[in-house]
Amino acid sequence: MKPLLPTPIARDDIYLPADFPLTASSSVGVSPSFQRLHWHRALEINLIAQGSGTYVINGREYPFGQGDLFLIDSDDLHRAYEGQDLQMIIVMFDPALLAAGQRFDPELLLPFRNSDSGSSHHIVSSGGQSQVMIQYIENILKEYRAKMRSSRSVIIAQLMLFLAEVNRHFGTGFESADFMPPRQLEQMREVIRNMEQDLSRPWTLKELADLVHLSPSRFSTLFSQAAGSSPLNYLVQLRLSHAVQLLEEGSDPIVDIAISCGFRNLSNFNRLFRRHLGVSPREMRRRLHGNPA
Repeated sequence: MKPLLPTPIARDDIYLPADFPLTASSSVGVSPSFQRLHWHRALEINLIAQGSGTYVINGREYPFGQGDLFLIDSDDLHRAYEGQDLQMIIVMFDPALLAAGQRFDPELLLPFRNSDSGSSHHIVSSGGQSQVMIQYIENILKEYRAKMRSSRSVIIAQLMLFLAEVNRHFGTGFESADFMPPRQLEQMREVIRNMEQDLSRPWTLKELADLVHLSPSRFSTLFSQAAGSSPLNYLVQLRLSHAVQLLEEGSDPIVDIAISCGFRNLSNFNRLFRRHLGVSPREMRRRLHGNPA
């Protein structure tokens, strides 16, 4: 059984309309918010429509390519990296949406819930059966955007067909996989919570390791397994993600934003920002404010 998620990392608030708790969208690249470890109550389906990258889910890495599918459960701690030319279709929904269907097929959501198997997160593109599943997800996005008469009924039908096909894909069982023990995942969540609450602090590896009473080397190994990057590199990504949020929300001088996010000098902030996000902070602000010139 999957343990309940403890409190350290705040849950992302995903808006799902009360009258029809499902959203479908497409994305290009990976936004800073998806690059940080996060979790949410909604169930999530990702279709890799184009490109490549890597998912980290509950401490395990999943390289992916075009046509791959991911199932993210409500308690899964996850993040994504873009490899090249990444485009995704993202469907998020409340499981209550399928309550009626589960009366006849109680195992409909089993692939989301089977935390004992890494394979249940990732469906690698493999020909005919994958194409059928891909078509269902593409149909959901099409209907969601069209908002035609009876679109909601069509979306639910397509979603149930998709999940039925997923269950058939996994067949009689799931492959076993080695996961990080829940206690160690909770320790990493605790460290990340402390990072997020005090981004301006000049954290050292030893200070972070001391939070969970581990040696720096052991802590670094466990953190890298959970997050897909070293603790200090992940801290830089958190700081940059927060910087993007500040650039979007306000008009503070860039040097003040750099300092508030934990960067000790502007040149280092500019260098890391451009390396990770591909543009300067000033250019990012212009884009976020709808002024590309």
